[in-house]
Amino acid sequence: MNPGRRLALIVACALFIENMDSTAIATSLPAIAADLGTEPIALKLALTAYLLSLAVFIPVSGWVADRFGARPTFMAAIAVFLLGSLACAASSTLEQMVAARFLQGMGGALMVPVGRLVLLRTVPKSELVQALSWLTIPALVAPMIGPPLGGLISTYGDWRWIFLINIPMGLLGIVLARKYIPDIREPVAPLDWLGFVLSGLGLALALFGFSTLGRHLVSTPVAAASLVAGLLAMAAYVWHSNRHPHPLIDLRLFRHATFRAGVLGGALFRIGIGATPFLLPLMLQLGFGLTALQSGLLTFASAMGAMFMKTIAASVLRRFGFRRVLWTNALLASAMLAGFGLFTAETPHLLIIAVLVVSGCFRSLQFTSLNAISYAEVEAPKMGQASSLSGMAQQFSLALGVAIGGYGLQIAGELTGRSYTDASNFLWAFLTVGAISASSAWIMYRLPPDAGAEMSGRAKDGQEVIEPKAAQRPAT
Repeated sequence: MNPGRRLALIVACALFIENMDSTAIATSLPAIAADLGTEPIALKLALTAYLLSLAVFIPVSGWVADRFGARPTFMAAIAVFLLGSLACAASSTLEQMVAARFLQGMGGALMVPVGRLVLLRTVPKSELVQALSWLTIPALVAPMIGPPLGGLISTYGDWRWIFLINIPMGLLGIVLARKYIPDIREPVAPLDWLGFVLSGLGLALALFGFSTLGRHLVSTPVAAASLVAGLLAMAAYVWHSNRHPHPLIDLRLFRHATFRAGVLGGALFRIGIGATPFLLPLMLQLGFGLTALQSGLLTFASAMGAMFMKTIAASVLRRFGFRRVLWTNALLASAMLAGFGLFTAETPHLLIIAVLVVSGCFRSLQFTSLNAISYAEVEAPKMGQASSLSGMAQQFSLALGVAIGGYGLQIAGELTGRSYTDASNFLWAFLTVGAISASSAWIMYRLPPDAGAEMSGRAKDGQEVIEPKAAQRPAT
């Protein structure tokens, strides 16, 4: 087998188990909550813990790989992820599940970034595009398999097998990595430890405090104190990064209008998207009375739409340009998201599937556009920093979306005087996260008309560029 393709498939194993795990657990939240003796809405903490762990540790993934070697780092990352999977399967309380998911996230934060780094440094440029295309396959396929598989296991078996099925593929990944992944090391500058502590603690405490305000895990005063401490730590990091010669996360990248729109605007948009895998299965199962399997067979439809859009996204951007696509598509995708709340138990399943497929198309186009425009003005030496900052913001905003979606559901229940699982409350939750996502359109609208013209294949006068240089940007 071609060495580049072989490396890509090994990394793809890690990406597959990570994506399948995340999508399968979302479908199984009611079953897990019943077994743990807690409310399904409380399991938003299990989702946010994983995403938060990714946000905290992604920025140091490149430094760790260069310091300790790509091969041992990649193998250790898979091992940590599998250890977290075993801990999830053994969990008997909400607290244990949250801690296990955070451990899983530590492994996930290193697996895929380090694997992608190996590809970028070892595969010849003439073969890189093909290798990266192999890497994207599990990112598209796993979200299609995960919801039905999670629903099948939860309906007819024990939800703990969702985590145990990771083990064989993970062990295979370790064996193949030991044999085929080169042990690449590069000279590294000293790690910005203070920056890592401030940013990690800030993100962790702020999101933990925000997610637990109310009645989950800790008392309200403790949650409020965590939130305030986290915000103070994040403010301290801003002060620190402006004075450090090599900060862990270089906030000066926000001086670029395209990076600012891609990351900050993208964060607002992803809040709504992050809430969807949490709210939609709960609505279908708790609100409409469907089984986990029936829910999974519906929700995987959005992944079908996303896969289709991947085939035409480049043509759409070349035809209309980044600015027009980003702000109009943000409004369309957000409207579709808010519209999920209009589903009722009587809505035909074929109509739900059709709406989810179309919504998946809009969502995929927005992600593709955001991931590209973020790097339009970033210089080559800053690409690593930009990728880390963008990845951290993506995971944090997805975690924040889960928390906000949960609060939207709780508040709607308190205002209506009904249980939060009542189907009517989901409308207000989806309207809330949809409005937040729609607000990103203003940031996109303020982009220059020719923003990202070179990457989209459009010249500044709107004409097509014969040889766009988008391929020179790293995939994110």
